[in-house]
Amino acid sequence: MDPSFPLTVPEPGRADAVLAAALDGVTRSAAQRWLEQGRVTLDGAPVKKNAQLQAGQRLLIAPPQPQEPDAVPQPLPLDVIYEDEDVIVVNKPVGMVVHPAPGHPDGTLVNALLYHCKGSLSGINGQLRPGIVHRIDRDTSGLVIAAKNDRAHLALAGQLQDHSLFRLYHAVVLGGFREESGTVDAPIARHPVQRKRMAVCPPGQGRRAVTHYQVIDSRAGYTHLTCQLETGRTHQIRVHLAHLGHPLLGDPVYGPKRPFPGLDGQCLHAAQLTFTHPATGTRITVSAPLPHWFQAVLERLGLS
Repeated sequence: MDPSFPLTVPEPGRADAVLAAALDGVTRSAAQRWLEQGRVTLDGAPVKKNAQLQAGQRLLIAPPQPQEPDAVPQPLPLDVIYEDEDVIVVNKPVGMVVHPAPGHPDGTLVNALLYHCKGSLSGINGQLRPGIVHRIDRDTSGLVIAAKNDRAHLALAGQLQDHSLFRLYHAVVLGGFREESGTVDAPIARHPVQRKRMAVCPPGQGRRAVTHYQVIDSRAGYTHLTCQLETGRTHQIRVHLAHLGHPLLGDPVYGPKRPFPGLDGQCLHAAQLTFTHPATGTRITVSAPLPHWFQAVLERLGLS
């Protein structure tokens, strides 16, 4: 969570119950501790745990900040797609977190990279995210590029900014599309109530987010499509497709809560990455084939 953030009370109720219902991952007992510690205020005054809140009131919440773990090298399996003295591109499996964080102190892609690269990673993002230029979600599979030195990191970060770092994803979503292709140009910001979610917001708010999509096949209420990222906001593809009314198959956050049998996580795979090499200036394209679990979903749904 952010160091502090506002929360608009969605409906009337007792303070601890309101917080527990509105904040993902916060139990009622945790909410009570925050209230007792004065971490929740209304008009500058601490809120008592048994206070009766009214809908529309605006709280300011300052949750305790968890201690960040250390990033240590670990000999974890790593599917390296491309590597030289400046960059490394790996095919991340579903379930692997990109960098250590509270709740995921180890077993991450960073831990594996530190071991594989023997400490030769850019230090621009600090100890917990060495070499990491961009991220994909834990339950998304596919390509991630990391920088082995600061010069390469700055060059790749610049390509993210000017949109010359090309990223193509495969996805399976709910519902059928009337058009074969399209673009979602809709800003994204953190959800005003559920702080672990992102949401499309009105123009002029949030950060600009652009996703291009192309339908590959559609039948029986499901669609296989590709998505090209022009920008790279948190959960961008997931939020944009849900905004269109076509949430990702298996995404319990932005889609139906009911799990799809045999699928762990959302059906989203980072399949292609094109970048300009920071040392040679050569355009390089790398690809990661659809994983077996993704192919199994396509076969089950009769999609190509």
